[in-house]
Amino acid sequence: MKRLLLGVLFCIASVFTLSVQAQESDTLSMTVKFEYDKEALAKAAKALDPEGETKVVGKLVKVYSNGGESSTYAEFSQSKDKDGKLSAVSAKEIEDFFTISNVFIMFCACLVFIMHLGFATLETGLTRAKNTVNILFKNVSIVAIATLMYAIIGFNLMYPGSWMIEGIMGVFTFGIGPDETGMTPVYYTGYTYWTDFLFQAMFAAATASVVSGAVCERIKLNAFLIFCTIFAGLVYPILGSAHWGSGFLADMNFIDLAGSTLVHSVGGWGALAGAIVLGPRIGKYVNGRTNAIMGHNLPLATIGAMLLWFGWFGFNSGSQLDADPEGTSTIMVSTLLSSCAGVVASMIVSWVIQKKPDLTMILNGALAGLVGITAGAHVITGGYAVITGLVSGVLVVLFVLFVDKMKIDDPVGAVSVHLVCGIWGTLACGLFGGGSIGVQALGVLYYAIAFPVALAIFFVLKVTIGIRVHEEEEIIGLDLSEHGAEAYSGFQIFTNQ
Repeated sequence: MKRLLLGVLFCIASVFTLSVQAQESDTLSMTVKFEYDKEALAKAAKALDPEGETKVVGKLVKVYSNGGESSTYAEFSQSKDKDGKLSAVSAKEIEDFFTISNVFIMFCACLVFIMHLGFATLETGLTRAKNTVNILFKNVSIVAIATLMYAIIGFNLMYPGSWMIEGIMGVFTFGIGPDETGMTPVYYTGYTYWTDFLFQAMFAAATASVVSGAVCERIKLNAFLIFCTIFAGLVYPILGSAHWGSGFLADMNFIDLAGSTLVHSVGGWGALAGAIVLGPRIGKYVNGRTNAIMGHNLPLATIGAMLLWFGWFGFNSGSQLDADPEGTSTIMVSTLLSSCAGVVASMIVSWVIQKKPDLTMILNGALAGLVGITAGAHVITGGYAVITGLVSGVLVVLFVLFVDKMKIDDPVGAVSVHLVCGIWGTLACGLFGGGSIGVQALGVLYYAIAFPVALAIFFVLKVTIGIRVHEEEEIIGLDLSEHGAEAYSGFQIFTNQ
């Protein structure tokens, strides 16, 4: 009994002591110090256009009367009203937002990575069974080669610290690694240095994947891998720096959120160059007639298209470069609306022209709508997103037929989907997204440089190591001739098609 009473008394005393300590802590006072680059903010604010805003990252330091101190990262901003009057400097804590945004961008990078499985299965399904191993080998290799090249040289070329040719080509700097601010919001408020590299490397790989579909079933494996090494490691980053690397197109307010032009039309130009230099597959165009070479597995192609559609939500919304709720939700809905409109438009147009509903056309219609909205998903919303997708769906059907009529053999429709709809989506930002149609057209023309560059690479490869397999190898299929393997061992059916 005595022990019980002593225990009760001890508990009461403990509660009393904690209460007194809490009361004492309530009497603490606190002052807040702002630590940021005042000179840089003032200079940027002075240069603002009316109704513009500028920001710098610094710290909020809380100093307590008992000598304690704590700090957190904050964003300091200043704006200019329409009359040119500057506002007071405002501060907003961003540490939690930085953490959430960084995780969001990493998740989006993983979605873009999954898109490469979509490229692989779509291309496999739309081509013949005898080339399946070769196509899968190429698509896996693209991710590895493009990522390593981007790490060695591409990332620094695309986001240069200094320019060799101002606004066009950065200084060649090898390797990757953050400085002392690279893992903090000072580097960027939405992600760390490593997350930045992770996300951007997936885009470099996607550019090369676009080319694969147009040259499949007849290109030498070694020639293709060499092309991808140069294209993803050098051509794409140098061209991309003009906009995403704060080059001359960025200064002109060119709009391309996630790469209708930077990724898709650049890849599309490469695809067109490859298809022209290679020539068509055996049996595709005979005596003035165009022969359809059917894909061997439309269920696999459908899975591929749906995987690409799924991954595209990360492709576009991740390009917001933070987890801002308004921005990311707007982008995702615009992406969905445009892709759905692309399906419906391609369904109607192909059904009318071909007299039968065509699954491959609506798969490409979905991708066309996605490519079309990629440049302006943040500024083309609602009904305009639907219009963008509808036009994309019409264009992809007409150009698949036109490219075929021009005797350019593109087995998966890569030129029509990525080049044509990439150009359309970029121009649509000038029509529906508040951009300048002249600036958007200039951007399209600038990135067309990818075509002669890709032509030159393919031509050099053609006259040195050769780019096309021998006729017998093409007939037997690249799986056996290049890899000595079968994708469907025991079930394979070979044809002379």
